[in-house]
Amino acid sequence: MMKTFSRRTVLASGASVAAALAAVSTTAAAADVLNPESKRKYKIVVTGGHPGDPEYGCGGTIARYTDLGHDVTLLYLNRGDPSELPADTRAFPRVAEATRACEILKSRPVFAGQIDGHAVVDPAHYEAFRRLLAAEKPDAVFTHWPIDNHADHRAMSLLTYDAWIKAKKSFALFYYEVSTGEDTVQFSPNQYVDITKTEARKRLACFAHASQTPERYYKLQEMVAKFRGVESGHAHAEAFLRHVQSPEFPLP
Repeated sequence: MMKTFSRRTVLASGASVAAALAAVSTTAAAADVLNPESKRKYKIVVTGGHPGDPEYGCGGTIARYTDLGHDVTLLYLNRGDPSELPADTRAFPRVAEATRACEILKSRPVFAGQIDGHAVVDPAHYEAFRRLLAAEKPDAVFTHWPIDNHADHRAMSLLTYDAWIKAKKSFALFYYEVSTGEDTVQFSPNQYVDITKTEARKRLACFAHASQTPERYYKLQEMVAKFRGVESGHAHAEAFLRHVQSPEFPLP
């Protein structure tokens, strides 16, 4: 007897097949990023309002990516100084700290050239930032949660989001948290990275920012990492929210 199929059955079957294929694709991509022998090397950019923000929010994940041979750039909105100093970046003490932190994480620092506490979001800065980010040719970008309490964080998030839109959403877009409860609020992550083995390097990178009283700020970030670990079943974890329209991208 020939079996008949209703439109609903066909659609349901098609959806199941599509879901299965997507799961296979995502699993394969994840296996690829976790394989140190893989020839596929990703370019990842982590944007932050100030030197130290990417390290506090994503330091363990950055270390995991770079340990696997992937290229990570930390793109800071400003050099951490509220004044107009000479163009020579050596005049900015926090640049040296950021450079040291990047060395610890095996990443590279880039500065967008804005002034700490005086972030500007307008058509000219949108365009300049879009060009700066496009030059990195990222496969994935991590940025601040858009309703962080610090204005520089919100500015960086908006600049990054606009660049993503202008790039036709071609790279994966993730949001991260910093000093949750004090700065980042109402953050509901949907993905986690186990940073148990890289937490010590994250700590070193954060403490490289010696002028920013890391002994105070790291205590809160460590609490967040332990809490995200409880949520995800690890000793320490970092949590992210991937934009619903973002392309899939494997976390380590």
